[in-house]
Amino acid sequence: MPDTTIVKGVSIGDTIECTVTKTPTHTAEIKTIQRLMRRDPANSKALRGGQMARERRKYVRIRAGRPWQVRERCGKIVRAEAGHTWTMKFIPQLKDDLKAVQAFIEVKKV
Repeated sequence: MPDTTIVKGVSIGDTIECTVTKTPTHTAEIKTIQRLMRRDPANSKALRGGQMARERRKYVRIRAGRPWQVRERCGKIVRAEAGHTWTMKFIPQLKDDLKAVQAFIEVKKV
């Protein structure tokens, strides 16, 4: 069985708390941290709420003789800046993402 621990004492299914310790400079690192931050239940709930609100406010106009939905852009709920904290469940698929950005985040078991 491959090693799936990123921090001692954390195993699959445990809730972990991650804190951004240093603001990343490269776009790939920022996107990875933002993708991890969107796994927080509060952040994902805010994203779902925004999605439903955009669906209610959609604007339909005629384009080339057909109805065309003009979609609003998604709001930026998460920011990969130093000091931001989020919680999520640890699953094996996140191990590589966490290792890729371990220089910028601190992970501990809740």
